[in-house]
Amino acid sequence: MTTAPPRPRAARFATFMFFGLNGFAMGMWVVHIPNIERATGISHSTLGALLLVLGGAAFAGMQISGPLVDRLGHRRLVPAAGVLLGLALCGPGFANSWWTLGLSLILFGFGNGAIDVGMNSHAVVVERAYPRPIMAAFHAFWSIGGAFAAVIGAATLGGGVPTGVTLTATGLFCVLLSLVSARFLMEPADVPSPASESPAESAPVRRRPPGRVVWLLGLLALALMLSEGVANDWAALHMEKVLGTSSSTAALAYGAFAVAMTTGRFLTDRVAAWAGPAAIVRYGAALAAVGLSIAAAAPWVPLSLVGWALFGLGLSGGVPQLFTAAGNLDTRASGALMARVVGLGYVGLLAGPALIGGLTRWMPLNVTFAVPVVLCVLAAVFAGVLSPKPEPAEQPVG
Repeated sequence: MTTAPPRPRAARFATFMFFGLNGFAMGMWVVHIPNIERATGISHSTLGALLLVLGGAAFAGMQISGPLVDRLGHRRLVPAAGVLLGLALCGPGFANSWWTLGLSLILFGFGNGAIDVGMNSHAVVVERAYPRPIMAAFHAFWSIGGAFAAVIGAATLGGGVPTGVTLTATGLFCVLLSLVSARFLMEPADVPSPASESPAESAPVRRRPPGRVVWLLGLLALALMLSEGVANDWAALHMEKVLGTSSSTAALAYGAFAVAMTTGRFLTDRVAAWAGPAAIVRYGAALAAVGLSIAAAAPWVPLSLVGWALFGLGLSGGVPQLFTAAGNLDTRASGALMARVVGLGYVGLLAGPALIGGLTRWMPLNVTFAVPVVLCVLAAVFAGVLSPKPEPAEQPVG
């Protein structure tokens, strides 16, 4: 088997660190939300509004960091975003009012959005240096970082460690990891061109603008990440409210989804190397639609858990393929293109739970799951955008 040279291997390891760092930081924030809500004395509705502020700041961070990563490079932007994320994580632990928490979340959200685009854009560069797909495994490390946060957060909360101390220690760890990993990052120019490329082929060319393709990729990301958001926020509630389980049993629904998604992401790269990215999105989305349909309609808990697991497995590989495709549309503007697709996906992740919540006013919870089922079907239908038809030969400039 062909192996990558040492530099791409080091860059790959650094990218794993940034994905894990991001998942860990987000996870530590999430597990401490109840403590922070009590410490600041805010209501559930105020917390909900502040979470929207966090989401808006993250979206802004994505759109600003996209062009910046193309201009400044990954070695500058990605570590800077990691440092900002780590420092901002300290803030919520010391917030004592709604406005101090809001300011902390604006910084935290912006840093999260910036590192999200930066590390995904860098992952595309690293993948170009490899003889096989590797993007999905990076996303699996994000999930692993979140799992570590849940374990460590539970331990510190159980031990009575103050929230400010825990989040500060976590934030400083993220800062240190960002600075240490920075030197191993790569730029597009570090990836050698194929030996078979002729001088004429390597000359600057006038490429057709990505145009419609990047928006189609973004809409597919929106559909799949909206579906993921539904599972994140409603899987356990579905088990409890529709099937009448206890809270502990209901938690297994999200557990089945999350474990299947993480496992699927470790397997996706090998499958993508054999079947191609379009097949991953097409058959994965179809499997997700079937899985969620089973989960929604099942009258028995074990069958519903199987459905949630299939839903997670089906969704596991699609989004990494979309991000890779966006970053490769134009290597000179991969950050800006990535920002559009990641941003639309993030909108879906935020909008999905709210949409389902609104629909429950008029219909049962399991019936509302028809929305993500339909979106998964549409994603399967339009997955061919990942296998574009060959364009006419491009002409060198000059």
